[in-house]
Amino acid sequence: MWKNRNYGEESPYIPLGPFKLRLPFIHYKFEWPDYVQGLMMCAVDLAAIPLMTELLGMPFEVALAVVLLNGILYLTHHLLGDPVVPGWITPAIPLIMAYVSTFPEGVDRVHALVAFQLTLGLFSIFLGVTGLARKVVSFVPPAIKSGIILGAGIAAVKSVFEVGGRFESFPWSISIAVGIAFYIIFSKHFNKLKNRNSAWGLIGKLGIFPIIILAVVIAPLFGEASWPTIEWGLINPDFATLWSEYTVFGVGFPSFMLFVKAVPTVLAAYIVLFGDVLQSKALISEADDVRRDEKIDYNENRAHMIFGGRNSIMSFLGPDVTMAGPLWAAMQVVVIERFKEGKKAMNSLFGGSGSFRWGTNTGLILMPIVSLVQPILGIALALTLLIQGYVSVRVGILESRSHRDLGIAGIIGAVLATKGATWAFAVGVLLTLLVYGKQFFTGENDQIFTKDIEEEEIKQKIS
Repeated sequence: MWKNRNYGEESPYIPLGPFKLRLPFIHYKFEWPDYVQGLMMCAVDLAAIPLMTELLGMPFEVALAVVLLNGILYLTHHLLGDPVVPGWITPAIPLIMAYVSTFPEGVDRVHALVAFQLTLGLFSIFLGVTGLARKVVSFVPPAIKSGIILGAGIAAVKSVFEVGGRFESFPWSISIAVGIAFYIIFSKHFNKLKNRNSAWGLIGKLGIFPIIILAVVIAPLFGEASWPTIEWGLINPDFATLWSEYTVFGVGFPSFMLFVKAVPTVLAAYIVLFGDVLQSKALISEADDVRRDEKIDYNENRAHMIFGGRNSIMSFLGPDVTMAGPLWAAMQVVVIERFKEGKKAMNSLFGGSGSFRWGTNTGLILMPIVSLVQPILGIALALTLLIQGYVSVRVGILESRSHRDLGIAGIIGAVLATKGATWAFAVGVLLTLLVYGKQFFTGENDQIFTKDIEEEEIKQKIS
C-alpha cells in the first residue's frame, strides 16, 4: 500500500478513532539504514539503567526489564499515527530524581515514583482527550515557548559538562565522538561529500551508528572505559523481581497524599515535556516545508494520549525515572535530516521513525549488542544530550518573533537550566506581562529573522 501514495497525500493508514494505524511493510516502507542505526542506539535506552540503579537500588537485570518494557511502548507512537522518534523527558530527569530522593529508599521511594508517573500520565491523557493539549500549545506566548525549548537545550548541555557530569569521566571520547557526529549530521561540507561519493553517502545514511562503533574503540584506547566482553544469546530481564519489589503488584498502591504531593513537580515536569511537544511540531514543520510529496499530520492531542498512556502503563508495570516522553530530539533530527534528502533517501517519515524504533528493540534483546555497548553507555547518553542541546537552542530561538521575545526567552532559558521548570515558568509569565501587558498572548512580530533577507531582495530589485 505504501507504493500507492499520491503526491501530497498522507501515508496509507487504518482509521482507529483519533489514531491512525500504520503497519511495517504494508503502510510504510521499512527503512534499513534507520533500523541499523537503532540496533546500536539502543545504547542510549540502556543508559537509563545506571539512573534506576542509583535511585531505586535496582539490580541490572531488573532495570533491563524496565528498559525493555519501555522499548515495546516506544513503538506505539508511529504505529498509532504520531510521526516522531519518542524517548525520555530528558531535561526533567534531574528534577524527578531530586523529588523522588526526598523519600526514604525502598517502598516509600517506589510509591513516590509510581504516584508521580501515574499522575503525569493521567494528566497528559486528560489534555489529549479533551482537546486542551492543542489549545495549550497555541495559547502559550511565543516568548515563553522559545524560553522553555531554549532552556531545555541549555539544561541538556549543562548536565554533560557540570561538575561530576559525564564529560569528566569520558573527556576524550565525548570530544571526538561529538565532533564527528556534528560534522556528519549538520555539516554543509559533509553534505556535499555525500552527494559526490557513495561511500560517504552510506556513512551519512547510517547517522550515529558509526559514532557508537567508534566510541566502543576509542574509549578503551584513551583508558576511559574497558574493552567490551561480548556475551552471546538473548538477554535475561528479571520481570519477577521487578513486579514483586518495584510495582504496585508487590508493594501495594501509593496513598492519596503521595499523589497530592506529586502535583507541583508533575506540573513542572509537564512544562519541560511541553517544550518537547513544541519541538516535535517545529521539527516536523521544517520537514513538511521540504518534503511536499508527503503530508505529515502531527496532532498534539493524539501525541498526549499516546505518551500519557505510556506513562500510565509504565507506572504499573515498571516505574521509570526517565518517564515516557514525546520526543527523542537527537534521533528525530537525524531521521528528519535524512528524510529531507528526498523520497529516494526515505519514502516516508513514518518508515524512518518506525524502522529506527524496531531497530532499538531488536538491539535490546540481543546480548552481543547489549554487552558490546555496555562500557560506553555514558558516552552514548552524552552524545544524545549534546545533539538535543544543539537542536533545542536552534528551534527555541526560532520560536521567538521579536527582539523582546529573544530577551525574555534568554532569561527563561537560563532560569530553567539553573533553578528548574517551576521558577522558569513563573519568571516567563511575569516578564511577558511586564513587557507586553495586554498583548501577553500575542506579543509582537518585528520580523527579526526575515527583515535582512527582505532588505537584500529590495536592494537587488532596485539594482
